[in-house]
Amino acid sequence: MSADWPVTHRRCNLSKGPIAGSLFIKLLNLDHVGIAVHDLDHTLDEYRIKYGVTPLYRETVSSQGVEEAMIPLGGSFIQLLRPLGPDTPVGRFLDTRGEGVHHLAYAVADIEAALGHLKAQGASLVDSEARPGGGGTRIAFVHPRDLAGTLIELVEPSDD
Repeated sequence: MSADWPVTHRRCNLSKGPIAGSLFIKLLNLDHVGIAVHDLDHTLDEYRIKYGVTPLYRETVSSQGVEEAMIPLGGSFIQLLRPLGPDTPVGRFLDTRGEGVHHLAYAVADIEAALGHLKAQGASLVDSEARPGGGGTRIAFVHPRDLAGTLIELVEPSDD
């Protein structure tokens, strides 16, 4: 690690170093890890049998072309995603890459401010505006080319 980045207990101390005082998005926590699957029922059974976990909820999000199940794990979730058809983003992902991690999702307090900051930084956005997500959230995606080949989802939790 660079000497410019003070490290305490193997984590970066952002109060010092090259970005101290900079304006950047405050990520609240890892909201969930999205995993694309072909068979949601089978995968939920596997999680229940092997790991003893069950979904908090399951719903169809037609606007995103998926059926999702959210499994709580600590302060985060595992989001299992089954495409509603082959010509959806998750359907195309499964066709080209197979089952596996689809995206990482970070919670933000104000998604509009986060998107505004990313636009100003020249980020490659999949969504220039927030849209409805599962569980009453508002979401937006950042293109994988923007950060180490990883699709990033920003999630503004619901008020409920």
